[in-house]
Formats: sequence, C-alpha cells, structure tokens
Amino acid sequence: MPVHHHDRGESRDLAINPVFSREPIRVPRYAMPDGEMEPDTAYQVVHDELMLDGNARQNLATFVSTWAEPQARRLMAECAEKNMIDKDEYPQTAELETRCVHMLARLWHAEDPRQATGCSTTGSSEAAMLGGLALKRRWQHRRRAEGKPTDRPNLVMGVNVQICWEKFADYFEVEPRYVPMEGDRYHLTPETAVELCDENTIGVVAVLGSTFDGSYEPVAGIAAALDDLQSRTGLDIPIHVDGASGAMIAPFLDPDLEWDFRLPRVASINTSGHKYGLVMPGVGWALWRDKDALPDDLVFHVNYLGGDMPTFALNFSRPGAQVVAQYYNFLRLGFDGYRRVQQTCRDVATRLAREIAGLGPFELITDGSDIPVFAFRVRESIDHFSVFDVSAALRERGWLVPAYTFPKNRTDLAVLRIVVRNGFSHDLADLLIEDLRRVLPRLDKQGEPHRDADDAGGFAHGAETKNPRRPGRH
Repeated sequence: MPVHHHDRGESRDLAINPVFSREPIRVPRYAMPDGEMEPDTAYQVVHDELMLDGNARQNLATFVSTWAEPQARRLMAECAEKNMIDKDEYPQTAELETRCVHMLARLWHAEDPRQATGCSTTGSSEAAMLGGLALKRRWQHRRRAEGKPTDRPNLVMGVNVQICWEKFADYFEVEPRYVPMEGDRYHLTPETAVELCDENTIGVVAVLGSTFDGSYEPVAGIAAALDDLQSRTGLDIPIHVDGASGAMIAPFLDPDLEWDFRLPRVASINTSGHKYGLVMPGVGWALWRDKDALPDDLVFHVNYLGGDMPTFALNFSRPGAQVVAQYYNFLRLGFDGYRRVQQTCRDVATRLAREIAGLGPFELITDGSDIPVFAFRVRESIDHFSVFDVSAALRERGWLVPAYTFPKNRTDLAVLRIVVRNGFSHDLADLLIEDLRRVLPRLDKQGEPHRDADDAGGFAHGAETKNPRRPGRH
C-alpha cells in the first residue's frame, strides 16, 4: 500500500462554497470532522476535488480499461456489496468465476480445460505472484525429495518485466536474475534466458507484451532452449507466461503464435481482466496447466454448496463486481467480438505509429503490431528538445503520454510510449496527431531541452524504477 507523508497545507481547511448555504462552511483537510454534513455537500466537496484527476480517456500511459458499456457498469453496481472471497455466501458469483476460468483455459489451449486450475485475483500483479509462488513451491518439493538444499531459489527474467516481479522476488525471498538490455535487444531471448539458469532456478518468466515497448517475448523459442538445456543437463525448468496484456490479444489476433499451454513447458499464465480483458479495474486471472502445476499445499479449501471449493489468493475481501463484468464481456462479445475490438486497437496503434514516424522528428522503437502499444524516440540528430519536453507539451492539452529512460545498459535511450485501449478511436488518434503537430514548431524554437528524466513524473505504468527511492528504472 502507498505510504503517505503529509508535509504541505496541513493547517489549511477545506472551504465550502456558501452557495450551498449548508453547515459546515469549513471542514478539516486531514482530520475527521467533528460532526455530520449533508450528503449532497459531502458529495460536492469530493466531486470537485476529483475534477483535478483529468480525463481518463486521454490517459495514454495506463493499460487499464477506462471505458465500459452501461450494462457492464450496471451489473457492477448491482454486485458492489458482494465479497468475492465468500464463495459459500455468494455461490453464483463463484460459479461465474469458475466459468471464466474454463473459458480462459480453452482460449489458452489447456490440454483438458475441465481440469485446468485457476482463479480470479485483484489484478495481474497478484496473479503473477501466485504463479511465482507455485513455481517456488514445486521447486522446493523437488529439491527436498532429492535431499538437496532449498535456501537459494532464483527466477530468470528480462529487466523489462513489470515491477510486480521485483516485488515478488523481494517479498518471497527469491533471487531475481535479470537479463539486461543490450543494443537493439529490449527483452528476453532464448539464449540469454538459458545462460542464467542453474539447479536453483525455479522458473523463467516470459512476457507476452513488454510494458516498455509492447513487444512479445519469444515464448516458444525460450521453451525450446529450455528443452535443449534439460536434454543436456537434466535441469527441468518451467515457464510462467506474464500475459498481463498479450494473453488477451494473441489468442484473437495471432492464433498461430504458440505461447500458451500448447507448449508443455508453460506451467502457468497470468493476465489482467482490467486491461485487454476490457473490464474496469480491478480483476486479474491466474491459470495453471493442470493440478500438478499448482501444489496442493498452497491451496485452501472452503465449503461450497456442501462440496469443496479450493481457493488460492493473497487478498481476501474484494468485490465480486469485476468478475461478474468479466463474465458479461465474455458473453456479450464472444470470440469474434473480442477479435474485432482488439483488431481495432491494433489498427489504431499501427496507423498512429506510422503517422508519428512521418512527422520527421521521431523514430519508432516498435510499431504496435504485437500488443497495441508502441514506443518512439526523438531522433539522435535533434538536440534542442527531448521526449520529456514532448510529454510536457502534450499534457497541456490533457494527453498523458509517458516519457522515460530504458533500464540498465540502455539508460541512454529515452522514449515516449502510447497505449491504445478500447475506446481510443481513430478520431481521438487524429486529435492527438493534430496536437502533436501543433506543439512541434514551438519545441523547434528551443535552443536546448528544457526537461529531463527528473521532470518526467511517475506515470510510466510498467517502466518503473528498480529502486523505489530513485526516479526512472535502473
């Protein structure tokens, strides 16, 4: 949870506009008021402050859904009081969760979808941690059966992984082995993954849709390299696929891409229902290829309609509304509806990338042809403005386009990144291009960059620091 330090404006109360002509006129900002106030007054105070959050639809930093159909919102409102953890009290909500797991198991080619094990989570970060815990526990069981020590587990992944994997390694005492970026290689490759594996490696994390540039990591190639490693050394190292975004893109747009349970080495997959699953935050999903992939001693059992309901989660109380909304989307859209939505996102991303590249000052790192996300830089020949200047200029028109530097070994590379989500139309893309064209002449008049990474803000969504006390990722 965030840690808040209040050192500004502590003594200044909130002043309420007298047009309400209700008491109180002033309320404390950081202390609970002594008495009550009218609900409309309290609503207006909170509502007015939230106006400063800006327009979520113009937030091109976040991967999280910012639009939903009215019917989905209505269902979520109807389920707001239902606690997802109380499966015996809300059995039909639990049944909808089970149906979603089975649908995802089929979508990701589980050998027997009825036997696939999975659960909903608060988001893909919790789902990733559950996948990592299962990898660690399986490794521990195997090592103990062989009479070997279990005190030095490690996890191999690219330095481009989402920050939740650093948290997993820290919280659950696993050594993170990051493959750094080199040259034009911005993510994990088969060769670089295998180089860091040894008998203490609990697994390899392959990312289907890097948050740095939107690219797919070569899951099939990594699996083949690990197959070869096993044939040479006997080391049997599983893969967890972090499909926070790509696991809800690839099945619909890249059906021939083998990245999922078609690969025997893939033990588990996580995705985010509130990203390209098209649900409002927050819901994620974790699935294991079969019961053997999830050690039973990690699973708790609750009574469910007189039977046994296994549960595996880090969180406890959480609303069932998002799970219900996920089931609504699966029913509402079906396979072809999801395909059309995701294809539109990809079409908008690739066209927008081409148009930005055609403006002149920018060079594409990726083009949005994997997940509908792309990164671009200012050309090396341009030294009078930076990506951070561009980001700040676009923010004047309400657009949130993050600028950040890449991590270790490529900290020299500073980029802008655009995430295209459902609801970001070709028309909105045209408006963004118009605003970008409008600010370029002004930026061209600068003698030197006015902003750098220290001015970037903290909204890179996945390109966060490896050291939370320092800005930028290292």
